[in-house]
Amino acid sequence: MNKHNTLAIGLMTFALFLGAGNIIFPPFLGLQAGTHFLPAMLGFLITAVGLPALTLIVLGRLSNSQQLTAALPAPVATLFWVLLFTAIGPAFGMPRAVTVAYEMGIAPFVGSNMLLPFSIAFVSLTLILAFQRGKLVDYIGKIMTPLLVTLLAILAIAAFTHPISPMAAPTGDYQHQALTQGLIQGYMTMDAIAAVGFGWVIIKTIRDKGVASRQGLFRSTIQVTMIYAVLMSACYLAMGYVGATSSGVAGGAENGGTILSLYVAKLFGIYGQYLLAGIIVMACLTTTVGLTNACAEYYQQTFNAPFSFTSFIVCLLTGIIANFGLNQILAVSLPAILILCPVAIALVITALFIKAERNMRSVYLATVTVTLFFGMLDTLHILDKLPESLNTLFSQYLPLYGAHASWFLPCLASLFFARLYRHKLPCVALKKNKAEYSTTEQ
Repeated sequence: MNKHNTLAIGLMTFALFLGAGNIIFPPFLGLQAGTHFLPAMLGFLITAVGLPALTLIVLGRLSNSQQLTAALPAPVATLFWVLLFTAIGPAFGMPRAVTVAYEMGIAPFVGSNMLLPFSIAFVSLTLILAFQRGKLVDYIGKIMTPLLVTLLAILAIAAFTHPISPMAAPTGDYQHQALTQGLIQGYMTMDAIAAVGFGWVIIKTIRDKGVASRQGLFRSTIQVTMIYAVLMSACYLAMGYVGATSSGVAGGAENGGTILSLYVAKLFGIYGQYLLAGIIVMACLTTTVGLTNACAEYYQQTFNAPFSFTSFIVCLLTGIIANFGLNQILAVSLPAILILCPVAIALVITALFIKAERNMRSVYLATVTVTLFFGMLDTLHILDKLPESLNTLFSQYLPLYGAHASWFLPCLASLFFARLYRHKLPCVALKKNKAEYSTTEQ
């Protein structure tokens, strides 16, 4: 694949990941971290960019996203993919993008009673762009992403050259655990699960550019992933710096969206709201187009469902669910996302060390089962549904429970012991055969 196509797909990958949440999350981290901004942002980048990048590289090595679950029983693998694409698609990820685009980009200009017509227009445009399968790189990678990067660059340059206020003192856990807190917040972006879904689109796009060999696909995936990682890191650093230098105008803000609104209003006046609206709407649109394509690609490859029909159903459900409001969407769909994310990461970690083949089914099943159990504990903890006595007990004795990642060490342990057990029996058999051979020779 030539450099021009590599850059275009890298820009497309960056745009697919860059949803509104990725833009409004770092400012709040920056505001809380204050003078501890650098260690907090380092931890954030490790998990918010490192985990999705690792996922894409593993998928590129597998050369087919579906290979990630090849070692699992077919019904389990199918259930995983259907739940994943439902959660990040029409049930949660896409309706959230629509509502955030409206509330932050459009509502300040038209009021609060235009969500229905806006959602119809937004999903219609998403559907039109999603239908252009062969031109996805041209529309997103070569047109929409450069425009989005330009808008972000304007805000970033203004923030670095004209900071509103000096960095304030860190607050909360950022006072003594800035790096750890950054790691936790980066993990909570849940971009690792989005990477599993977007892998279908990215690998298909690379193949469409003529890359056929496994080695070539792996090499191209690494190059595309590096472009994504650099751009996303730069975006996070810039938006985090905006939050870190916003205490003068947004000291009491409770979320990144409020911080950005106050910041751009201070720097650019009335034009700042137009700038922010353009960034938010463009970021949400590229994400919904990418998720529509990912869902449709999966159902076409797995169930032979027509791409256009699946895209239409996904967008129709997105428009309907978006009108229930963001709070209702979060309440219903967040538990599924929180449970699926550890399972997806566990599959990626397992595939990194062990080939996803049927003879390794016991290893994969053991790892997924253990991860699912502890992931459910983390989910109940995040949703504040555990009894206080259990919460206190787990906080004292369960590693990483406070970081909402108590599944991580059990996942690694189950992977290690499951693999050890599989290799132990052949070794015993080999020793037995050697002993019998020695006896016969004597």
